[in-house]
Amino acid sequence: MKHTVEIGDIRIGSGCPLVLIAGPCVIEAPETTFAIAAELKTMTDRLDIPLIFKASYDKANRSSIRSYRGPGIDEGLRILGEIRAKLNVPIISDVHHAGEVEQAARVLDVLQLPAFLCRQTDFVLAASRSGKPVNIKKGQFMAPWDMANVVEKFTSTGNRNLLLTERGAMFGYNNLVVDFRSIPIMQRIGWPVIFDATHSVQLPGGDGTCSGGQREFAPLLAKAAVAAGADGLFIEVHSNPDQARCDGPNSLKLEDLPAFLSRIKALHTAATT
Repeated sequence: MKHTVEIGDIRIGSGCPLVLIAGPCVIEAPETTFAIAAELKTMTDRLDIPLIFKASYDKANRSSIRSYRGPGIDEGLRILGEIRAKLNVPIISDVHHAGEVEQAARVLDVLQLPAFLCRQTDFVLAASRSGKPVNIKKGQFMAPWDMANVVEKFTSTGNRNLLLTERGAMFGYNNLVVDFRSIPIMQRIGWPVIFDATHSVQLPGGDGTCSGGQREFAPLLAKAAVAAGADGLFIEVHSNPDQARCDGPNSLKLEDLPAFLSRIKALHTAATT
């Protein structure tokens, strides 16, 4: 049986509208982050697409010690909390270890476990015990059926508020490839599956001291994922991706999103009717 996950008024799962998880990779200036969130809220309200706003308060897994990580958990959660209150939009952010879970759960609507940490048993259990909805990204090093073990860990506490995210698999050095069979395979485990369209076109560490990316292919992969039955899309966006402080090469430009989302919504309607 495939579960339906509820996040506020948003229902995610079979027969539900396609959900969008979107925002910049990392919190930059509060004004910049709020402006992106406000624009996303306006366009998704107009298109009647459920939105969960994402931005990381800390990007702990960066290529270089010199890479910008974000404002940190205290300031980052304050900024996200203000966005949540002012725009009435649910929010999600990466949590990196068990010690962050309690503080993050007081503010976030959804906790996100990064792909590299998806097998960390104590961390998965701590996130589950928070009782909050949790999005676990499939590790780039894992087969989709391996996520059944992660799901068993998570649900052992009684928490059923779980999303799984496909974000590509390592294909040689500094490259990722997506096997779209992973979407129905993970759905058969019993939980909704989100497709991360922009991290799937990342080139991890591809620029030496930072990751590269091929953002031009993200819309193509997103359409393929929706056609394959994904329950939602995860997309990093920025008003000026070339100036973004993290993941700019694989982020979509905010002004291009309305036309893209209109096509995606039409495709989802066609794929589910």
